[in-house]
Amino acid sequence: MEKSIGEKIKIARKSNGLTLKEISEKTQLSISFISQVERSKSSVTLESLKKISEAIGLNPSYFFSNQDGESKATIKRDVLNENNMTQNSFIYKDLSGNLPNQLFTPILVTLNPGDNRGKPFSHKGQEFIYVLEGILSILLDDEEYNLKPGDCIHFDASHLHYWFNRTIDVVKFLCVSSGSNN
Repeated sequence: MEKSIGEKIKIARKSNGLTLKEISEKTQLSISFISQVERSKSSVTLESLKKISEAIGLNPSYFFSNQDGESKATIKRDVLNENNMTQNSFIYKDLSGNLPNQLFTPILVTLNPGDNRGKPFSHKGQEFIYVLEGILSILLDDEEYNLKPGDCIHFDASHLHYWFNRTIDVVKFLCVSSGSNN
């Protein structure tokens, strides 16, 4: 049975000998929030998940993976099928394989109309975003970009950034993130 993101956070935190207080101090997230996420009582944004993964020393893809063991390659079929996606404050589908020491994390993200939860954040590494459907608004430092299907952006993730769906249509995009404790 697949573990929830919260269960994986708790297991990783404990296996690294970290307390809720230590994670809270490293992430600036409250102890109660982290505890609620671990118990699946609260959902976690991508921003918070990246902070938690950096505090634990893991690539964010660890929390999306549902495979055990190692493999040379992974093929994922029918990735746009809504039944294969996990819903949180956004809908995502992890596209990564189960390679050790992954250098990047590819995620298919779906934002519902008007979805703009969260706030700008930064992290180590780079991000590449390719829009598949809809119009995606990206905030990068103090500048906003609107990307249409077929548009892409590649940037240093140490700059404050976030993405929004300011339209009445669904937005789907591929987000490839690298450098988070790789």
